[in-house]
Amino acid sequence: MTSIDDLFKKPFLPSTNGSTKRKFEDQDAEAAYKSAKLDPSVDDAPEDEDEDMEAGPEIPPEEDEDEEGRFFGSGTNQHTNAALDFVDRADDGADVKVEKIDAAWVRRLGLSFERKINKNSELRAKYETDPSKFVASEADLDAEIKSLSILSEHPELYKEFAKIGCSASLVSLLSHENTDIAIDAIEIISELLDDDVEAQQEQWDALVEAMLEADLIDLLLANLDRLDESVEADRSGVYHSLSVLEALSSNPTTAATIAQDPILKYLLNRISTTEKSVSQNKQYAAEVLQVLSQASPAVRDRLIPLDAVDKILQLLAAYRKRDPERDSTEEEYAEDLFDTLTCLSQPSAGKSAFLLAEGVELMLLMLKEAKFSKTRALKVLDHAFSGPSGQPVAEKVVDAAGLKPLFSTFMKKNLEAATIEHILGIFSALLRLLPGESAHRIRLLAKFVEKEYEKLDKLVTLRHEYATKARTTEDIDAGAATYCLNTLDVILSWLVAEDAGAKTKIIKGLADRDEGVDTLKKSLQEQMAGIDAEEEGNVGEMLTALIECL
Repeated sequence: MTSIDDLFKKPFLPSTNGSTKRKFEDQDAEAAYKSAKLDPSVDDAPEDEDEDMEAGPEIPPEEDEDEEGRFFGSGTNQHTNAALDFVDRADDGADVKVEKIDAAWVRRLGLSFERKINKNSELRAKYETDPSKFVASEADLDAEIKSLSILSEHPELYKEFAKIGCSASLVSLLSHENTDIAIDAIEIISELLDDDVEAQQEQWDALVEAMLEADLIDLLLANLDRLDESVEADRSGVYHSLSVLEALSSNPTTAATIAQDPILKYLLNRISTTEKSVSQNKQYAAEVLQVLSQASPAVRDRLIPLDAVDKILQLLAAYRKRDPERDSTEEEYAEDLFDTLTCLSQPSAGKSAFLLAEGVELMLLMLKEAKFSKTRALKVLDHAFSGPSGQPVAEKVVDAAGLKPLFSTFMKKNLEAATIEHILGIFSALLRLLPGESAHRIRLLAKFVEKEYEKLDKLVTLRHEYATKARTTEDIDAGAATYCLNTLDVILSWLVAEDAGAKTKIIKGLADRDEGVDTLKKSLQEQMAGIDAEEEGNVGEMLTALIECL
């Protein structure tokens, strides 16, 4: 007969653990296991040997047995009374033995786990052509894997679990012939590494190190290749595999270790897969790629030679005129693509790939035509200008007639804070990167002073607004306000230094708040004192030159 354990087996669904993370889409419980691989046979109920026993419910007691009458009795029969007595004993702590979860418990669990693995392996080898001989051991192994879930509530035992070799054994099950077993193992690994688990860094590191030594990444990748996402259970397996990759990406060192070409190629192919609508796994693959690219410069350096910039630009081209549905999986997917492109456009090699794939032109088209993509395109351009190698990008923006849409966007009313921040960053970078007296720079300065210096009026007005916000320490955006204020001071300083008409206009605007050129100079000196060693050679020289000009 079916055991009590079978009746209470955990369903084939991603674990919640009270997490606020994304959850795998609802699944059909009946599709949890393929065919009857893990369905233990159910024996027929034994026949009742006691032929003299009468059928039917128990005969109620005679009325005279109720001493207080039917209106004064308890209203329960003897079976109910027995059940209530059991509950009372449980509430009192009687006859209830609570198992202690400690190192000894982990060793017992590990021993049982290893026995189940070995038994299943032996029976599979012995009865390779007769699944009925090993299906019961497979069901036992399946239940044992699921029982490991409780470890996520006791991360203090992760070191012991790894020490006795169980983490390596769990990883080895990813290569099990039965993909259902492999998927269960992936799900448990995902639960153990989940960022909602309150594990200390050394506990997490011990478990991850043991799993990586057991070839977790290679086995994970091999498993991804054999899973068919048209099958619901396999789709869940892909989801939890991506969850494992995301968890490992949270640590820069680990991210650089796992993000080798095979994994990166898989992610790039997965985000490029044509689908009627963006699926959860396609979006998740884009998110994992974004997390990896942000986690480590080494990952970015590996992605760029794989044509990641060109592939992402091709995917983003779909949003040149079309906006994804609001709060949809597709919107998350598009945001992840933009964020990855932003990371990849910062290294020198990434800028070259961005230019070669006509990334500047696409971002400018989005600036003119798109709604959803507008601010995100500005963010990409802002980061593509970073560093000394941003000059070709700056020149391309001017050559591609990008100044007009940039300044037109800047002059619009009610802009989002992020939009203003990125436009100011772009203006500052253009003034820093375009060579003096070059045709590109002359065209830029002409844009600032055209139409009776209206752009300068807005720049000075914004400076007053951000100066007020930056002084309001209670304002949660005070940090962003300070960044924008510093950027505005750099822009205004450049214009004061390079154009006499602009200098007169700016000084007049600053005087309305009893400020002047000395205010700008003081701001630049404070910025100079606050830059770090990495910026000193690039930004430091610019600030020094501006201070001398002022």
